[in-house]
Amino acid sequence: MKYNHLGRSGLQVSELSLGTWLTFGPTLNFAQARECVHFAFDNGINFFDTAEVYSNGVSESILGKTLKDFNRDEVVVSTKIYWGGDKPNQIGLSRKHLIEGTKNSLKRLKMDYVDLLFCHRPDKHTPLEETVLAMDQILRQGLAFYWGTSEWSAEQIEQAFKFAKEYHLIAPTMEQPEYNMLARKRVEKEYVPLYQKHGLGTTIWSPLAAGILTGKYNKGIPQKSRLDRVSWLKKEYESYHLLEQPVFDKIDKLMRLAKELDCSPAQLAIAWCLKNPNVSTVILGASNLDQLKENLKAAEVKERLTDNVMARIEGIIA
Repeated sequence: MKYNHLGRSGLQVSELSLGTWLTFGPTLNFAQARECVHFAFDNGINFFDTAEVYSNGVSESILGKTLKDFNRDEVVVSTKIYWGGDKPNQIGLSRKHLIEGTKNSLKRLKMDYVDLLFCHRPDKHTPLEETVLAMDQILRQGLAFYWGTSEWSAEQIEQAFKFAKEYHLIAPTMEQPEYNMLARKRVEKEYVPLYQKHGLGTTIWSPLAAGILTGKYNKGIPQKSRLDRVSWLKKEYESYHLLEQPVFDKIDKLMRLAKELDCSPAQLAIAWCLKNPNVSTVILGASNLDQLKENLKAAEVKERLTDNVMARIEGIIA
């Protein structure tokens, strides 16, 4: 397993990491989740990601319980704050919710701190200055070591850096965006000035585009698949025309290329993400141990993605 520095920080994270969205709780019980965490750790993964909204806090509880098996300084743990409940002050990035939400997450995780704390989405109802001040306070209290954003625009992140610098506050270190062969613009274009100017790190999610890049949806949506269970995600992908024949034709070509490279389409898609030097870590979301075992092999497949192969991929997905 290769370890990358998280942006310009001194923190090192495994290039592949394990997430808990739609898995810990909904599809994996504690025993199954523990099995996956142990396998991931034994194969070099040191970064584990969760959020207060995942299964309404259950994912945090399961992850925290499984990580008790390891020394705290051997793992990097992140959680994300935005959706903490349905009451007025349980949602968003106000100082109140950020601080209370973080403390509630720590209770569920049974930890004194998390390594990374994300603002899970931008909050148009809260002044950005209030959010940056609250994150600075959380870090100075030792409840987290680094803070970052998730799915913020480059303009919003730049504003956070500017305000932090002006008032001598702790600036964000990382962003957690969606990134895969079908969702490229933000990571490959919009954030480029942030990498160069601020050394922004990225912990990318959905490298398989919810499974679209595996080919499982080419002939329809299987029952109990991710897009079958998560209606809003299906609608979002439909709005971007990602569940249409032209996309499936590209995936068919990628599947043939994967066979040529002696790997699975999933391994090819994950390895492609790993080739981007601005990706600090790729978050995997495995629904079972066999899936995790398969996806972890993407680190080996990465070495097969020569310049020629990458050019062929670009010719397919451009």
